[in-house]
Amino acid sequence: MKRDKKRQSSRTTRLGVIVGVVALVGAGGWFAGTRMESPADAAAAHQPPKAGPVTVPVEQRALTATVVAQGSLEYGSPRSLTLAGAVGVSEEGGEGNAAVQRVTKAPIRGSELKEGSVLMQVSGRPVMVLRGSVPMYRTIGPGSSGDDVRQLQNALNRLGFTTGGVTGTYGQGTASAVSRWYRSKGYTAQEPSTADRQQLGQLESAVSDAQLALLTAQSSGEGTQNEQGDGGSVPESAEARALQIKSAEKQLELANSALSAFKSGYGTKVPAGEVIFLPKLPVRVDKTKVRAGDAPDGEVATVTSADVVVEAVVPGTDAGSLRKGMPVQVTTPDGKEAKGVLGEIGGSGAGPEGPAENDGTGGEAEAATGSSGGASAPVPLRVSIPEPGPLAGAGADGAATVTIKVGDSDGKVLAVPVAAIQTSAGGQARVRVQRGKQVVSVDVDLGISADGLVAVKSTGSALKEGDLVVVGL
Repeated sequence: MKRDKKRQSSRTTRLGVIVGVVALVGAGGWFAGTRMESPADAAAAHQPPKAGPVTVPVEQRALTATVVAQGSLEYGSPRSLTLAGAVGVSEEGGEGNAAVQRVTKAPIRGSELKEGSVLMQVSGRPVMVLRGSVPMYRTIGPGSSGDDVRQLQNALNRLGFTTGGVTGTYGQGTASAVSRWYRSKGYTAQEPSTADRQQLGQLESAVSDAQLALLTAQSSGEGTQNEQGDGGSVPESAEARALQIKSAEKQLELANSALSAFKSGYGTKVPAGEVIFLPKLPVRVDKTKVRAGDAPDGEVATVTSADVVVEAVVPGTDAGSLRKGMPVQVTTPDGKEAKGVLGEIGGSGAGPEGPAENDGTGGEAEAATGSSGGASAPVPLRVSIPEPGPLAGAGADGAATVTIKVGDSDGKVLAVPVAAIQTSAGGQARVRVQRGKQVVSVDVDLGISADGLVAVKSTGSALKEGDLVVVGL
């Protein structure tokens, strides 16, 4: 009995193993069948999906159009300064000072020069700046007249040193004003030197001597008219005395003429090297070209206007939307900001004195695109910054970004990407809108564009916020 039970248990075990193997083989077959596919099925599975339109939603937002350009911070209107001649001679140094003149105090870089300021010293004498368009070209003193004298008188009056009138002729009133101006700066005006006073004395003595010689000749000639003989002939001595009187009269005339000419220029003077006239003040000393001990020959300094400016360049297509006087935002790479004003568009009128005036009729755009090779040619801009604030110490050649607002949407508007706009043969702008499985065209009017978007307006509610407009396929 036990043997029969053992035999039955063995058969049951073998049967279970066989059933398990069959089940395992069947499962493997099912798995393999699900993973196997025909070449046609594989090709179909790797085909791209059916193409459809690329769409973006319509936005409602405010748009601000700007022109952005990279530029450099500079100081405006650079001008080189030279002395028109020698400075005066100080009494302490005597005539030897006039032989070799040396810089005794050099210009200070970064200093601001206002009207009447001292730029530098040469041989202890001041070199000062005044406002005027006529350059200094000669020594101005008693007897001088002209436009340079008139602008000197105007400058002295502006400084509070009245000249007694702006006549264009240097008289005693102007000389007195010059003396008071120099004293206010701690200097002595160029008064007549020792040599001048000596020469004046010599000329006055020459006049006195000539007068005495004439009186002597006239006294010795008295009664000669009674020394004629019976035949009416004049003795030889009387004729000689007449010639002597005539010669003395001529010498006196020459002496008086020389004295008068010298006196016309005798008095307080402004030496040619002691004043520099500049068209606009104040200015800033940008570079110094001499040091103490140098001879003041050639350029002594470079000055610029006190205003900070930005020089930048924009494409001609952007320049067409710009106008002189537009407000400008100026930003440096380190985040410093200041407000500026667009002062010049295009190269016309640029130079040391700044841009030419514009008549407000849109000439800026013409200058930008007219003679520079077309609307796409680069156009230079100059932005002035009247109140530079944190940019005042940026120095020349500092980088800056200028942002110029050229328009805005006046509130929120419907906006779509510029790529969504299509134009019909008749010039009508339109967008394509996906509605369900269909794409329909909607006519629109275009407005301002900014940041790749353009404002659109449709009839009624044909286009609204959230609609999907087609920008590609």
